[in-house]
Amino acid sequence: MQASAHDLPELRRVDGAPVRVLVVEDEPDLAEVLGTVLRQEGWQVRTAGGGAAAVSLARAFEPDAVLLDVMLPDLDGLEVLRRLRADAPQVCVLFLTAKDAVEDRINGITAGGDDYVTKPFSLAEVVARLRGLLRRAGMARAAEGDRLVVGDLCMDEDAREVTRGGELVELTPTEFELLRLLMRNPRRVLSKAQILDEVWSYDFGGQAHVVELYISYLRKKIDAGRSPLIHTVRGVGYVLKPS
Repeated sequence: MQASAHDLPELRRVDGAPVRVLVVEDEPDLAEVLGTVLRQEGWQVRTAGGGAAAVSLARAFEPDAVLLDVMLPDLDGLEVLRRLRADAPQVCVLFLTAKDAVEDRINGITAGGDDYVTKPFSLAEVVARLRGLLRRAGMARAAEGDRLVVGDLCMDEDAREVTRGGELVELTPTEFELLRLLMRNPRRVLSKAQILDEVWSYDFGGQAHVVELYISYLRKKIDAGRSPLIHTVRGVGYVLKPS
């Protein structure tokens, strides 16, 4: 399992922070090698040698992705997946399975795992699979430039330009800031209070309806005639994600 150098751009979370990866592997040497390679990507890495420890650590660490061995000494990988997703439905999970464990691979994907690699594997493949999962889920983006991308929606933060499906979308300054907040937190539900604090920088008190008003403005410009990206979570807030 040799790692190969690559010249791909650094991948970071959409808010600019390092990607967080939890490695769950009961073979200490393998866990150490995986952790070293992932840290070379500029990512924050934590490791756990068992399922129960992984679930506990994930709650504090809040990983963007989990590299999860199917065979663990206590809880099996499928149970760990179930508990992880109960706490963080959006987390990406890449299973590590034995080469001949076809049933494990099928069960892992059926249970909701995003992808798998079989042992023995290439470290470069593990990194590539994780990068692909994170980008497809909208959890991370290339650090080069200042572009945010969710589905076919693209924002150039430097040029302050927004396109949907390649078509330019004209936004007011406030609409731009609201959309930027949503795009920096894809698939994460933001409450009206959070949005008010981040976009307007002070408490509107009873005027939370201003958020509803500007969300409606954005929908007319972003979603009109297209598959909706902006979704309402009743009683909670709003989320930006592909349908």
